[in-house]
Amino acid sequence: MLDPDRIEEIADELLTADRERGTVPLLTARYPEMEIEDSYAVQALWATRRAAAGHRIVGHKIGLTSRAMQAATGITEPDYGVIFDDMVFESGVVVPFENYSNVRIEVELAFVLARPLSGPGCTLDEVLAATEYVVPALEILNSHIQLEGRTIVDTISDNAAMGAMVLGGTRVAPNDVDLRWVSALLHRNQTIEETGVAAGVLDHPANGVAWLADKLFQHGATLGAGEIVLSGSFTRPVWVERGDTIHADYGTLGAITCRFE
Repeated sequence: MLDPDRIEEIADELLTADRERGTVPLLTARYPEMEIEDSYAVQALWATRRAAAGHRIVGHKIGLTSRAMQAATGITEPDYGVIFDDMVFESGVVVPFENYSNVRIEVELAFVLARPLSGPGCTLDEVLAATEYVVPALEILNSHIQLEGRTIVDTISDNAAMGAMVLGGTRVAPNDVDLRWVSALLHRNQTIEETGVAAGVLDHPANGVAWLADKLFQHGATLGAGEIVLSGSFTRPVWVERGDTIHADYGTLGAITCRFE
């Protein structure tokens, strides 16, 4: 475990990297004694300081919930991060590429909660009952830590690599469709780069939200009414460069488009 001064030092380093659009060397290489709970402590302090600067937390993201993502990163357990108000865009947005250290795109579903949700022992049915609607979403990944060799300790400290998200326009009640079979085609510049089905997220994307409720309970927190929860990617991340156009086709749930300039 790390002492509080070291936690503060790392949080400040990541805040500076975010502000300067840079990356820092692997935390685990510099602090081999660092543990997962240290990482969540870093993330919590980072989020507190960002909130103190005027940004508002509007939800949470879940990462590494699918075999596709675990295979892509070499990390075999889920993690979570927080979503701030300035991270949420609508379909059709032109995203400033220079706002990020690096850009990758993931295909997800977002759950918007009608009422609070808490662990322990949160179930899929409880998630569906607490959800106001589900909407297609893209996550923009942005890492402030060297990518090669990252462990879950590095990723959690870096707010689970949350950069931003782009919401689609088609909202569905959670019981109106079989969420396991929601699928998407992810295009970059008119070329299909990835395809996936939402069941790839823990057999049902709501299971990711249940996992999050239980994990937050361990940290003395709950999910609140109105929160957005990104349930995890069901495709591998796709690298994006300046000038790229991204188009995700979710079939009957519509499409999401964004461009990076």
